[in-house]
Amino acid sequence: MHVMGVNLWAVFVCALADMVAGFVWYSPALFAKPWTVLMGYDPNDKAKMAELQKSAGPSYAMSMVASILAAIVLGKILVVANVSTALSGMEIGLAIWLGIVTTVQFTGALFSRQPFKLYLINTGYQAVCYLAMGAILGGWR
Repeated sequence: MHVMGVNLWAVFVCALADMVAGFVWYSPALFAKPWTVLMGYDPNDKAKMAELQKSAGPSYAMSMVASILAAIVLGKILVVANVSTALSGMEIGLAIWLGIVTTVQFTGALFSRQPFKLYLINTGYQAVCYLAMGAILGGWR
């Protein structure tokens, strides 16, 4: 099923891949603890951590919507650029991440006085997402 030349099944797989990447990236195995501390939360405050996890549902839902929108736009860019391989899709995904995503996040981090390490964790996650989306959308026509 295609809309504006974009494979909607690939878009939904991209959104799912983004969510899985987020669960892994922000898990205890990778960046959960430093992210939690840099966000100003005490990882040892079990009650607060449980409260944050309990109230995360709406944020996950809106994150899924944002992932779908990003995948649709990236998919349309790949259609216009006539990309038909996963590697070429990753190249475009990397360019969009580097030229748009990182610069917007960096500006936001500067003006919100966000620690640079927090910026690196968050933008690193976005790099993984845009590379994965580019591969999926570029390879799955």
